[in-house]
Amino acid sequence: MFCWVSLVLIAVVQLSPALPVSQEPPQDHLNAIQQSESESRTVDMSTGDLVPTHYPARRAAQVALHYINKHYGSPFRVFGLKEVHRARAEDVASGGRKYDLDFSVMDWAGGGSVLRCSAQVLFSRSEQHNSPEVQCDCEGLQQLKNSSEEEDFYHKHNTPESHVSSQAIPDSYGNMRQEMKPFWHLAGVAASFIMLQESNENTEYNMAQVASVTQQESKDNQLMLKYHVLLHDLPSQEIIHWKLLASWSPDGGVRVLETEWQPKCPHNANPPNSFVPTTQSTAY
Repeated sequence: MFCWVSLVLIAVVQLSPALPVSQEPPQDHLNAIQQSESESRTVDMSTGDLVPTHYPARRAAQVALHYINKHYGSPFRVFGLKEVHRARAEDVASGGRKYDLDFSVMDWAGGGSVLRCSAQVLFSRSEQHNSPEVQCDCEGLQQLKNSSEEEDFYHKHNTPESHVSSQAIPDSYGNMRQEMKPFWHLAGVAASFIMLQESNENTEYNMAQVASVTQQESKDNQLMLKYHVLLHDLPSQEIIHWKLLASWSPDGGVRVLETEWQPKCPHNANPPNSFVPTTQSTAY
């Protein structure tokens, strides 16, 4: 039964794709992604300067983007990759591969402000999966402040009477109610914790859909939300299911307290990178 449900969900996402939370770009950027999609089947291991619009540079920048959203995202602030300006790759003595990046991001959820960023992304090549190591700096990022919308949203939903429960965000036609957008954005930020953890040189993750969200009883003045999210890996075209428990407040930011990978079928017994048991609960 679970396999059948998973196949239905995958079909919905593939037939009626929603804009991933980490990429809601203008049409010219979408065209660039489509043109380079054929490159995303294999990893380009060239060293030195990379073509900024090609897959290896974009994939590394996407990992840095997950890092930015993990540390600075909110229900009203979600960054998308706008453009890679410069990229360089080199093998390192420790057995990994380092990317030096100059790129810009846009806050799709918070009004479209553009920030220029630089980052180093190191992918490990050890047999045991290790999350990429990221060092990132964006001009003006530290000066961003909480908005009045965040404060209003927090106070509105920090009562038992306003608890939210919903499914299929967006729906199979790509529609989303206006009041659900902050929960969609919050899911994308929380999913960045997982996407950063799972990324390697052969992946490029975005969040495709929130299958369900259920608000839990608030704890320690934090909104608590239980999500079931569908992540899309562009190179493999695979849809991967994760459940997670996230908390948020304007002062405390987003935290992911638990994660649980959901196998598509009973015989599929290992998580995507096979570095933890089949069902995991991870605290950050």
